Amino acid sequence: MRLFALLATAVLLTFCAHSSSPLLTPDPTFRAEQQRFPRVRGAYATYELALHTLLQRHGIEPQRLELFIRAFKVGRRVEAWGRNQGEGEFVLLRTFRLAGTSGELGPKRQSGDRQVPEGFYTINRFNPASTYHLSLGLDYPNAADLRHAAPDPGGDIFIHGSDATVGCLPITDAGIRELYVLAVEARAAGQQGIPVHIFPFELTADNLATRQASPHTAFWQELAPGYQYFEDNHTLPQVQVDTDGAYAVE
Repeated sequence: MRLFALLATAVLLTFCAHSSSPLLTPDPTFRAEQQRFPRVRGAYATYELALHTLLQRHGIEPQRLELFIRAFKVGRRVEAWGRNQGEGEFVLLRTFRLAGTSGELGPKRQSGDRQVPEGFYTINRFNPASTYHLSLGLDYPNAADLRHAAPDPGGDIFIHGSDATVGCLPITDAGIRELYVLAVEARAAGQQGIPVHIFPFELTADNLATRQASPHTAFWQELAPGYQYFEDNHTLPQVQVDTDGAYAVE
């Protein structure tokens, strides 16, 4: 039964794309539901006005926010980018310090390996009562992970508060409060899935050349076109997973 579920998940995700998805109807009830929780209300009380001012400074209407998140292990940062839904280039809104790390450079392959995943993911759940203050869950393992991971690839990878981690992305309680408000606003504006790209470092040709002896070089070369596409265009690439479990950027 577990094998069937994993294969089904792989099939569903094989043809996913992290690009401009069809715009959906705004769902302000999502914001209202989230604000039933004290920590979310507190985050809004502290950051809503400042974040709306930030968006407007960049020409982004809060009710049309489309959000993209990018993270780097080397340099220890998580970036939040935004634009009006489906229009023009993303602009950098905020950079959060990655307050803790675990594992080494390279992808996550099994439960308990303490690795932070690398690849192309989506926020698929919001946890307003997290053990780590607030948290945003990633759709790890995705189709690529399932093709390469051990029988138990693990799961429950989050961007969250605190500075502790065994494979997640902690950005402190203050950081997650800001990012959580941005994510709720994007979701309320109709963005069902928020893309999250996680890289070991800036995947430039020079950086890859200095690490060519790494056993992960071939994997990083799969990620590099997605990294470079965004660097060149500030829009999201079309990313698919082929039948061998390799990332392919169109």
